[in-house]
Amino acid sequence: MPIARVLPLLSPAHLDRDFDYLVPPELDEIAQPGVRVRVRFAGRLVDGYLLARSAHSDHGGKLVELERVVSGERVLTPEILELAGKVAARYAGTRADVLRLAIPPRHARTETGGAKKSSEAQVDSVGSTAPAAAADPGASASVVEAGERCTATDSVRPAIVTAAAADVLPGSHSSDSPVPQAESAVAGHAAPGVDTEPVSAPGSDADPDTVSMGTARQEHRPEAGAGGSSKPLESPSGEGRIGVGRGAGAVRQAPSSEAGAGGSSKPLDPPSGEGRIGVGQSAEPRGGATNQEAVSPELSAVDLAAWERYVHGPAFVGALAQGKGARAAWQALPGEDWPRRLAELAALVARQGRSAILMVPDQRDLDRVLAECTGLVGDTAVGLAAGLGPAARYRRWLAVLRGSARVVVGTRSAVFAPAANLGLIALWDDGDDTYAEPRAPYPHTREVAMLRAHETGAAFVAAGFARTAEIQAVVDSGWAHDLVADRAVLRKNAPRISAPGDSDLALERDPVARAVRIPGVAFAAARSALKEGAPVLVQVPRRGYIPALACGKCRTPARCRHCNGPLALPETRGSAAESAAAAAHSPACRWCGITEAAFRCTTCGSRALRAVVIGAARTAEELGRAFPGVPIRGSGGGAVLDTVEPGPQVVVATVGAEPLVPGGYGVALLLDGWALLGRADLRAAEDALRRWMAAATLVRAHGQVIVVAEPSIPTVQALVRWDPVGAARAEVAARAEVGFPPAVRLAAIDGTAESIAELLSAADLPATVDRLGPVPLPDGARKPFSAEDSPAEVERLLLRVERRSGAALAAALRAAQAIRSTHRSDAPLRVQIDPVDIG
Repeated sequence: MPIARVLPLLSPAHLDRDFDYLVPPELDEIAQPGVRVRVRFAGRLVDGYLLARSAHSDHGGKLVELERVVSGERVLTPEILELAGKVAARYAGTRADVLRLAIPPRHARTETGGAKKSSEAQVDSVGSTAPAAAADPGASASVVEAGERCTATDSVRPAIVTAAAADVLPGSHSSDSPVPQAESAVAGHAAPGVDTEPVSAPGSDADPDTVSMGTARQEHRPEAGAGGSSKPLESPSGEGRIGVGRGAGAVRQAPSSEAGAGGSSKPLDPPSGEGRIGVGQSAEPRGGATNQEAVSPELSAVDLAAWERYVHGPAFVGALAQGKGARAAWQALPGEDWPRRLAELAALVARQGRSAILMVPDQRDLDRVLAECTGLVGDTAVGLAAGLGPAARYRRWLAVLRGSARVVVGTRSAVFAPAANLGLIALWDDGDDTYAEPRAPYPHTREVAMLRAHETGAAFVAAGFARTAEIQAVVDSGWAHDLVADRAVLRKNAPRISAPGDSDLALERDPVARAVRIPGVAFAAARSALKEGAPVLVQVPRRGYIPALACGKCRTPARCRHCNGPLALPETRGSAAESAAAAAHSPACRWCGITEAAFRCTTCGSRALRAVVIGAARTAEELGRAFPGVPIRGSGGGAVLDTVEPGPQVVVATVGAEPLVPGGYGVALLLDGWALLGRADLRAAEDALRRWMAAATLVRAHGQVIVVAEPSIPTVQALVRWDPVGAARAEVAARAEVGFPPAVRLAAIDGTAESIAELLSAADLPATVDRLGPVPLPDGARKPFSAEDSPAEVERLLLRVERRSGAALAAALRAAQAIRSTHRSDAPLRVQIDPVDIG
């Protein structure tokens, strides 16, 4: 088949299409679907992926030949290509942008095992003359992700393929695009179409034990050795391939025939509410039947007794053991060893010869989960994170692609890991803001994980101590089920939580407590715990000294009369005398620097000032005076402690930086809770509860947690009762009432007034769309990219539609961006679907 269908990695939205190229005879063997290629596009050499080979082209003109095949490694699997197309459609982006997030830059020496290329390999892999390849040495700079190591002469021999692969990647054929196209010497094909027919999410009255399965579909992909050169041996059963030269007994699952249709379960909508699972689909997960006998000897026996503490816990793990695509929202008990629990689920799936992907917010959590997984499944578990070097990251990613690694533990980018025969996708603490991708098309890991689980039929687990409104919404729709503990079990494991309040009356009896805004009852509990030899955790919202000031009477933020900026006292890090002198200074504006010598509150007229948030450094100083002789440790900013030794000590930590203590803390003090709750953010209450619960779980079962916040606030009451599910339900209801996600689909368009108007004029928006704004870009929001040297005034416009119209909104914005890109406008513009920060 002489025709290669290629997706060039181009930024313009109107070029998100497939193009036909001729395959020269010398590249016929190596130019297979999924490999990286270099093609000439509009006179430039650009990178791309070969999607399919065909015998004919719809283009009637002359076709250009492939310049070369960068590598014979088939890095783009059919499943990831299909997922990239659906993510691009969901977030109004391009497949090229999604694939830049999904596939890491190539590291040639890692891919070839460090061996030098032979002259024969160079002749086989290079498809163009040296002058042609060097015609534009910097041509790919604008279309290749920063850090890409593929150079104009960086070609290697194809990887050894041990299994047959499909000749065509799904989604590579499509209809012609109505968008005007740039002139080129190649034939164009429109991007894959996406079914956008709206479907209402039905309610589910099924039993919570009912397990929903996705479509069973067979996928074939090449597998290569994990670095050794020994010939693969067939297992005695003939159902797996044992790779010689790596961990003993490691087994690869061989593809098997597609499972037959059966079952009569009720069809459920996917999490996006824009598709539907047909009735009567196979109960066998996608990827073929599991091999219960071909299990690696290095897999340790999995003890699942801890799951019996949860209602429907045994039913859930039983469904996983049978290879079913169970979906659950797991609320972990206080003090739960959640890294171990996630590792148990991954090991259970790995014993069937299937793969598992576990995602965590940061490197600290990754290390904990990976250590547990390694103890259960050995070296078949790998960690993927952006902090790894290019070689290490690519080496581990290749291990997943080639099948030698079956358990993937990683941060947000791991959701795109090319795991074969995927059996489980688990996400810990999906409310963490690190799961929101800051690069186009700005997908959220939670949504991509649910979309991938829905399409592949893999099991899905959203785990955490708290629960987000988005996960509660999919539970309410019936797509996933609750996995929670009984109240009696919860009371036995939870610490005692109280909210004495932070009013001035609660502080009058203790002058030391008044200095650091800690009620006397909290000081008494801390003294008691230290006397017993237990550590005390003090959580503060921010690090440093006093970040801002407020009126001492009504707590209205203190603002500068000149620029309306926040007022603050000058920071000092000297002796106590210097600190006292700084406290006597007049406050100054943090924006313009003008000193406010005669402050008066604009709301109540009071002249008194108070600290809005006392930072970790100031809190540590005051606690050191209150508890002389007791070690005071700090954790936050650039000095985060992972663990501390047991013993009497006070640990002052910012939110999210609380270190672990063997045996748990005796007391936890959660200070300045109203500062977290008072943020001007849609998710302020949800985020505050999540951070409080994360800190409270570090306290031993018979310990005490004291939150310094108004007791009557519903979020504080949810913490006292330890009711994350009830809080999530209330949050969903409140957002539905005012029309905010997840009850609706929301698109945020950031740009100049002219660029926003240009986009809207080209967009065929749904008739039911609501327009909110435009308003100035919220404080702290990053401005969209602009080619201009001088920053432009950026506005934000919100578009809101019902969930069933979400696909239509995304498609309209995607088409409008394609039309706008043909005009070659340099005005800044950014489109985000359901952004985390609305403003």
